[in-house]
Amino acid sequence: MFSLRSSTTTIAQVTGGVCHSRHRSCFHSVPINYRLSHPATRNPLLAFVKCSRKLRSNCNRFGMATFTTRASAQPLQNADELIDSVETFIFDCDGVIWKGDSLIEGVPDTLDMLRSKGKRLVFVTNNSTKSRKQYGKKFETLGLNVSEEEIFASSFAAAAYLKSINFPKEKKVYVVGEEGIQKELELAGYQYLGGPEDGGKKIELKPGFLMEHDEDVGAVVVGFDRYFNYYKVQYGTLCIRENPGCLFIATNRDAVTHLTDAQEWAGGGSMVGAFVGSTQREPLVVGKPSTFMMDYLANEFGISKSQICMVGDRLDTDILFGQNGGRKTLLVLSGVTSLSMLQSPNNSIQPDFYTSKISDFLSLKAAAVWLHSNEI
Repeated sequence: MFSLRSSTTTIAQVTGGVCHSRHRSCFHSVPINYRLSHPATRNPLLAFVKCSRKLRSNCNRFGMATFTTRASAQPLQNADELIDSVETFIFDCDGVIWKGDSLIEGVPDTLDMLRSKGKRLVFVTNNSTKSRKQYGKKFETLGLNVSEEEIFASSFAAAAYLKSINFPKEKKVYVVGEEGIQKELELAGYQYLGGPEDGGKKIELKPGFLMEHDEDVGAVVVGFDRYFNYYKVQYGTLCIRENPGCLFIATNRDAVTHLTDAQEWAGGGSMVGAFVGSTQREPLVVGKPSTFMMDYLANEFGISKSQICMVGDRLDTDILFGQNGGRKTLLVLSGVTSLSMLQSPNNSIQPDFYTSKISDFLSLKAAAVWLHSNEI
């Protein structure tokens, strides 16, 4: 059970705690242990549109926060120094460990080397289609020895968040997403409806037709959904707009995802965007770059922020996730982000370091010694 250390943890912390025009995340501090009757849950816009005085002082006339520009990212040259400086490596999965169902070259040896040096490895993914247990099976299929306790998917984060705010067990959750979210909600003891079962449902529009919805739905959780349709949009919209205190929770707002290794596919952000448009509300995001999962991990393992390095392929989720949590960051160019995108004048998110792929760690002298000793 995840217990927050302080009752003053805020929505700003859960959703990223930053002001950035690209991510629509100018948030006001609101206690996390609020109840469904709290005005902020009836309209999450209140949780960030009304910035606190302190936050306003850092905002320009357009309501956007102003920040000191970070120094440009440096190519990773002394990987040994980075490895020795942290206790835990948090890895994104898609684009870092695998692409689609294909393992990225050099990953097994890299993970084995890091474990041999006593490093804790954690795998965090915004993909909510699978539960932690199901992701464990995927790692196993790819020949990687990773335990369920080392995996944190946004499907799990959604259920963990509801538990952290004492979401009433008598309330229901409407799922716009796949089996992963449902399995995690079930394990957490929550009632749910929707999901893939609603993928085949259609609305027959005729004069006077009124769509009914369950008034006991207290939260709508939106994640990546290959069975997305108009029925789900309308049902979820009715719950969010008409059920008092109904929460609008997004597992992530990723623009694209890696369903195959051949191309990028529309991500969970496209599903979330439909509800933003229909409800005129912003979601509470529990996946990256929200700090909720980072805070959960720090509490779960008792890790200090300075002892973590976040490794990912996306600037606006993985790297921002690490920076929001005050961690070291390493961008790999094996997924979504290219070197030209990183170095573009339009990009304001700069990791501490970048490299082509995580197996670059194996170019270390220490790693080479480890590989040689294991070949003897």
